[in-house]
Amino acid sequence: MVKIAPSVLAADILHLQQHVQRVLDAGADLLHLDIMDAHFVPNLSFGPDLVRALHGAFPDAYLDVHLMMTNPEQYVRPFADAGANAITIHAEIGSNALDALKLIKSLGVEAGISFKPATSVYDHQPLLSLCDLALIMSVEPGFGGQKMIPEVLNKAQDLRKLGFKGNISVDGGINAQNAAMAIEKGFDWLVMGTAVFGADDPAKVIADVHALARG
Repeated sequence: MVKIAPSVLAADILHLQQHVQRVLDAGADLLHLDIMDAHFVPNLSFGPDLVRALHGAFPDAYLDVHLMMTNPEQYVRPFADAGANAITIHAEIGSNALDALKLIKSLGVEAGISFKPATSVYDHQPLLSLCDLALIMSVEPGFGGQKMIPEVLNKAQDLRKLGFKGNISVDGGINAQNAAMAIEKGFDWLVMGTAVFGADDPAKVIADVHALARG
């Protein structure tokens, strides 16, 4: 079943608990948290304390943590201890990626690898065997509200050709109008930010996308 993962980055920070409760009540399957270090990407966002707070307030919610960081291995343990269910790092950090993925797995957390729009999944095939999740960026990471780059959706099929058996997620500009395109390409998880948190009726948005996935 295709799962909807609202991105907390798009929530109203001043009313965060109420807005998260609203999208969970609306049928969201999990929560996506973009962690930005102002170095790997030109923006700064959340830390482990927010993950800990969400885990405490919503203990049954699956927390999908995306580390857009140059040195994620320094922060894997704090986020795991805070309650992350999955931690995803970027393939583009180079040789540190392997050690970071091994550390995530050793802590009993699901491990993910993310690819920027211009990054080929074929160039990082050796990392896939350590991963439970692959996250395809359909915009340049760092800011919300961008338009989806449709060409990158083919990477889902590329990952399956490489034998990847885990969940494949897409993040960036996904909304009710283009979700069908991502579903047709074989994505398992759809990260949706403004399209859910900014919707007048998030339950309808989520229900409509789930219905698309059921055909």
